[in-house]
Amino acid sequence: MSGLLQIAGAWQRIGFILAFLAAVALGVTGAAAQPSLTVMLALGAAMILSLLIENMRARGRPRWQAGLVLLLIWNSLFIAAIGLATRQTGDEGAAFWAAVVAVWLGGWMLVAFLADLKLRRGVAGRLQALLAPVVFGLTLIWFWEVVVRALSVPRVILPPPSAIGARIASSTDVLWVDFVQTFVKGALSGFAIGVGAAVLFALVVDRYLFLRRGLLPVGNFLAALPIIGTAPIMVMWFGFDWPSKAAVVVAMVFFPMLVNTVQGLAATDAMQRDQMRTWSASWAQALLALRLPAAMPFIFNGLKISATLALIGAIVAEFFGSPTRGMGFRISTEVGRLQLDMVWAEIAVAALAGSAFYGFWALLERRVTFWHPSQRGR
Repeated sequence: MSGLLQIAGAWQRIGFILAFLAAVALGVTGAAAQPSLTVMLALGAAMILSLLIENMRARGRPRWQAGLVLLLIWNSLFIAAIGLATRQTGDEGAAFWAAVVAVWLGGWMLVAFLADLKLRRGVAGRLQALLAPVVFGLTLIWFWEVVVRALSVPRVILPPPSAIGARIASSTDVLWVDFVQTFVKGALSGFAIGVGAAVLFALVVDRYLFLRRGLLPVGNFLAALPIIGTAPIMVMWFGFDWPSKAAVVVAMVFFPMLVNTVQGLAATDAMQRDQMRTWSASWAQALLALRLPAAMPFIFNGLKISATLALIGAIVAEFFGSPTRGMGFRISTEVGRLQLDMVWAEIAVAALAGSAFYGFWALLERRVTFWHPSQRGR
């Protein structure tokens, strides 16, 4: 596998150099709408610096020198990316697209260099782990911006990220009201009720084994219910406000949390359980001292899965009836008005909120289950 990754990295660097040379050659021959001299110089600097860092890694130079060169590569690619994003005339030639490919491959190369850096644990290690996905995400957003603007894609089909960002900045009051209605009231309340009920349900099933045959199929039944069918029913039962959305979220997160908790409580081996019986430990004592700590990795898996499902369920439920606020309501109404920038603004806020919620549970998992083998190498 490492050999294949090295081959892929080598071809990516070769592609970056070839794309840069193609952009220069096409610019010299006089193709239409060429990139500016600043873009060419920045790409050339990035190419030279990438070769320099390869030489430094081969010679085993200090990490701080490699980090400085990576910073210079980032600055060079950033200058080239800004130049390409702002210099678009609607008649971009082959040299322009060759330069776009070079910046794209250069960003990929920078992410590969960041991932290969072996830094010590601590702030530097956490910063390295954060920079690689951030750079990759910024490269995707930049590529989206350049392609949409260069090809003059209509905004009703796909607006550029700059338009989405401007809409977010100008509609913060509306976005905040929708966020509170959907995430805080609907998703979080349904998440808390569903997760809490699932954990209690799992403890009852674990305590009384004969209930597994009768109660676990109920969880399977709830998981099999389609959200498109249950959401209108919940709206009829609980009204148009957030309680109906919370009820849909409860139905969505209950089964994943139940299954993971039941599996986690059964994760201890026979020798450990025999030892607790040897010590005359009661069921509650064995649960608190052995089985619940052993179940924590499974419980956090259920929490992370439920964290992603909660916001999805709340948004989808709002399509079937809600007051005049909420992410799902805003998305459905703005699509009908062809205001796609507002739709994407709501999607961006939902993605950020869902990612932050998932990241909270992932970070808490690292703190609580630091002893587990899956956390030791991080």
